[in-house]
Amino acid sequence: MSEARDRALQEIAFCEQVLAKGGFNVLTETLRDAPSITAWTHYPQPDVFDPQTGAQWFYHCHPADDPEGAIEHGHFHCFVRPLGADGPIHHLVAIGVDPYGKPVRLFTVNQWVVGDDWLDAEPTIGLLERFDVHMPRPSYLVNRWLTATTAAHEDAIAGLIRERDAVLARHVAPAGTSIREDRELEVVSELRL
Repeated sequence: MSEARDRALQEIAFCEQVLAKGGFNVLTETLRDAPSITAWTHYPQPDVFDPQTGAQWFYHCHPADDPEGAIEHGHFHCFVRPLGADGPIHHLVAIGVDPYGKPVRLFTVNQWVVGDDWLDAEPTIGLLERFDVHMPRPSYLVNRWLTATTAAHEDAIAGLIRERDAVLARHVAPAGTSIREDRELEVVSELRL
């Protein structure tokens, strides 16, 4: 496992170095074609989807007055659609980045946040290796960086997904509200980097 992690870390460094040569980073490259940046809007549009692997992602940023916004500009939501574009979609992890595109946290969210097709922890963890984006647009380097970032942190992400289910199992939602629809519980598990 450490050999795969080492390769992923090398891939992350490579992508960041190539982007830096042009004065870019993962964030500026992701937002490069956006005429303007609006909080909670998906970038790029449509979401990036690799039909061969089922991997999908989008980025969105926080409102300017969000207290989290000084540290975290926004985050990449990473999904897998194991049965293709028209099949169910499963959220794996969100990767928060600072205004310079550097990762600051990994986290999982409650189902209502992304409206995915729910899977328990172990089947979700089984999809992690499927998050492999080999698409030329909007940026091959951002796609490879996201793939490598999830691979480099696969053990930590698996732990966050297991923690997500443990937190939800303990959570008490208001009467008449399902746990996975409880708007009081947004971020379920988190790891600061």
